[in-house]
Amino acid sequence: MDSKQRQQLKKYIDLVIGRWQLIAICLLLSVGVGLISYLYIPKSYQSAAVLSYEQQQINPTKMDPEQGKVLLQQAVATLQEMVTSRNSLEKVISQFDLYPEQRKKLPIEDVIEIMRRNISITPATKGDVFSVSFQGPSPDKVMKVTNALAALFIEENLKYREERATETSKYTQDELEMAKKVLDAKEQVMRDYKLKYYNEMTEQRAGNLERLNSLNEQSQKLQESIHNLERTKIMAQEQMNMMQRLAATRSSLEQAMSAGTGPAAGAPVSDADRLEQLRRYYDTLLIKYTDKHPEVRRTKQLIEQLEARGGTGQASAGQRTGATGTGSGQLADSLEMGRLQIQIAEYDGSIKQLRNQLATLPAEISKYQAWIEATPVREAEWSALTRDYSELRRHYDELVARNLQAQSTETLERKQKGSKFKIVDPARLPDKPFKPNFLKIFLAAVAIGLGLGLGTTLALDFVDTSFKDPLDLEEYVGVPVVCAVAYIESAEEAAAKKKRFLLSVVLLTLFGLALVAAIGVLWLKGRIII
Repeated sequence: MDSKQRQQLKKYIDLVIGRWQLIAICLLLSVGVGLISYLYIPKSYQSAAVLSYEQQQINPTKMDPEQGKVLLQQAVATLQEMVTSRNSLEKVISQFDLYPEQRKKLPIEDVIEIMRRNISITPATKGDVFSVSFQGPSPDKVMKVTNALAALFIEENLKYREERATETSKYTQDELEMAKKVLDAKEQVMRDYKLKYYNEMTEQRAGNLERLNSLNEQSQKLQESIHNLERTKIMAQEQMNMMQRLAATRSSLEQAMSAGTGPAAGAPVSDADRLEQLRRYYDTLLIKYTDKHPEVRRTKQLIEQLEARGGTGQASAGQRTGATGTGSGQLADSLEMGRLQIQIAEYDGSIKQLRNQLATLPAEISKYQAWIEATPVREAEWSALTRDYSELRRHYDELVARNLQAQSTETLERKQKGSKFKIVDPARLPDKPFKPNFLKIFLAAVAIGLGLGLGTTLALDFVDTSFKDPLDLEEYVGVPVVCAVAYIESAEEAAAKKKRFLLSVVLLTLFGLALVAAIGVLWLKGRIII
């Protein structure tokens, strides 16, 4: 700090010391005005109730109206609007007869706005706790109104949550019914389509292919069976024709033999000739029949008889034996012919039955072929038909779950098992006013008094054009000051100055003591609350 700055600081200090009476007067007057203001400002009391927000302990669903994770600030903000609504505050004003003078002069909307400004809702920085406070001129009413507002918070919260749960449940129920109608209509279309084209659906393709292959195999087997039966029938017919021809040959042979023994007959046929004829006949039979054929066996028996006789017997004996064998052969041939005719008739019936079965197979095969050929078309149509079904089904299932959850939440809210507010600390009767604050007013008055005194001092110095220091004179006139003669007071002036000083000290002290005494008396009487 240079000399000029030191001189400047000394100047202001001397200025304050020289004007101390003015500063003291401003300070005391300001404190006095502040005291009077404090006494005449209407007292305002404040009471606060502390509420906590308890999350629901039973949470069976994810469909809580607030999704189970509602922040305290959001819940308080929502309920604050409901509690401070016109209807709610108007009921409170009427219940406790608040603001009687204002209601006579102002519209009810303005009175409600005044009350809103007197209500304070402050969330805590930590935990699910917040406070509700109200301020007014009557301590008793302030306490009652604060508790009423806290109770209103609890009541509105229960009502609000129950209404939200009911609305949510109704909304999800309506959405579920709409989704069910859409899903039922879709399923009905799908069901009708599937019933109409059931055999052409993709899941039936494997069965259709298997059935088609089975029908083709069945057709082939039937054709083979018919062919085998026809071949067997032809063989039976040939056998019957052969037997007829053999019977004719045997008949002619018998006639020849009979003619040989008669009166007009020639030489008799010897056993050797007959044996030769039978052997040729036997060889002919073996060409067409097995050795178990009745005719073959009969012929073989005749040959064995002739061979046993050595082929030298009389002709008459051979003729008698041949006649006897011929009679037995004719009977066996007749029986065999009857059996063959019955077999041929059975073959005809079986062939007819198989042909009837075979006639029905082409239509069946064509039907299954048509189903198999239509499968790709039905698959594409079914895919287009069911493209949005999975989304509809998923949406429906979600709505079913949400509806069940909403109903559970509604039940919880009606039983008051959901999230709720609880009064932790009810409002109490305030023992001192919230406003005005004496210490704040006193400090403000001191600050204003000092500021006013210093400001007035500086203002007076600014308007004073006299020179207080030789340097100021040198700076102003630009000529060095050679000598400065100090002001010499006379004895009378010194005595008068001393009297004024003592008088001002006494007066200011008395005024200050009077203020202190007044503050003390008012404090003892309860007019001032610190």
